[in-house]
Amino acid sequence: MRQIRCSALLFDMDGVLIDSTPAVARVWRNWAIEHGFDPVEVVGRAHGRPSLTTIREYLPSADHFAENREVERREIEDVEGVVFLPGARELLASLPEGRWTIATSCTRVLAEVRLRVAGLPIPGHLITSSDVANGKPHPEPFLKAAASLGFDAQDCIVLEDAPAGIRAGKASGARVIAFRTTVPEEELRLAGADWIVNSCMEIELVTVEPASPHPDPYPDPGLILHVHD
Repeated sequence: MRQIRCSALLFDMDGVLIDSTPAVARVWRNWAIEHGFDPVEVVGRAHGRPSLTTIREYLPSADHFAENREVERREIEDVEGVVFLPGARELLASLPEGRWTIATSCTRVLAEVRLRVAGLPIPGHLITSSDVANGKPHPEPFLKAAASLGFDAQDCIVLEDAPAGIRAGKASGARVIAFRTTVPEEELRLAGADWIVNSCMEIELVTVEPASPHPDPYPDPGLILHVHD
């Protein structure tokens, strides 16, 4: 068990808080088959990145925004099997307001649909692909997420399941807790994860540290977590 101090938690959504894997796989598998691509490869590359990025890579000459609207429409309609992951609801409920948010590669509309279906709260500072110019693995999503809460990313913990998201978190200056929900553990380590867990059940808020006259290296009050990695 590790004890970790930080100012806030920056969550990825799919694969960390929500299991949407069956729905995502169905949508991208059908899209790949329609366009003559290997569905296994496409599903693997699509996870953890903005859908527009995947579409641009596979269809460089297409109307990217039209294709993206169609993929998003299908993802919004297909919510069968979308549920919260073990420990997600309890961990979020334990965190003080303003000390956590979500930075996801989904669009805002899709993110809100999945959070509602899964029965999880929608944070007031939600950062989605609709809010950034550069998606993961670029650090912009986590830099904006931290700034929206009033903190530096280097004082936050990112929670991610995809290598692209882990690299984005590390590039932002944050430390990263990775989840074994999507890819082999070796890929998480190669991407730079600081700690690896199975689910939010292995992360516990111990206390919120009271203010002190010497807040360095973290702004007061800080979160103290136990992580069972």
